[in-house]
Amino acid sequence: MTSLRAFTCDDLFRFNNINLDPLTETYGIPFYLQYLAHWPEYFIVAEAPGGELMGYIMGKAEGSVAREEWHGHVTALSVAPEFRRLGLAAKLMELLEEISERKGGFFVDLFVRVSNQVAVNMYKQLGYSVYRTVLEYYSASNGEPDEDAYDMRKALSRDTEKKSIVPLPHPVRPEDIE
Repeated sequence: MTSLRAFTCDDLFRFNNINLDPLTETYGIPFYLQYLAHWPEYFIVAEAPGGELMGYIMGKAEGSVAREEWHGHVTALSVAPEFRRLGLAAKLMELLEEISERKGGFFVDLFVRVSNQVAVNMYKQLGYSVYRTVLEYYSASNGEPDEDAYDMRKALSRDTEKKSIVPLPHPVRPEDIE
């Protein structure tokens, strides 16, 4: 049976099978440690009965309560290819949403490559909608142009009027994001 548990420092040496996917954003060890130190409840791993890591979600709480922008943010969600299509990503997202609800968030947001239609469609099935397009959000390699991102959001119960998910009519640049 799959177990969902808090990500630990030891997992940093065991999650390469997940991070080898070309669509998974990877970071330096200090970045992961920062998340573990500041938002440990938002860093969850799925582990197979044999101990192999199946997937993880890493997020944080951020924004302004006064402006009704306090929210949960999904920094990374990834499932190893051999464990996809089992509902694991949906379960990890559900856990992050529940944590964000308990912390009084108005919404949960995430950024996803415009070209990653499999992920975009999955997020839509989970109730997310495109709030805005962020131009050239993802840096490209090999001389390719930078790639746009969708900022997708899902309102939580605190946002009774669903104001947080009203789409912006125009794209923004990364430097315009708070």
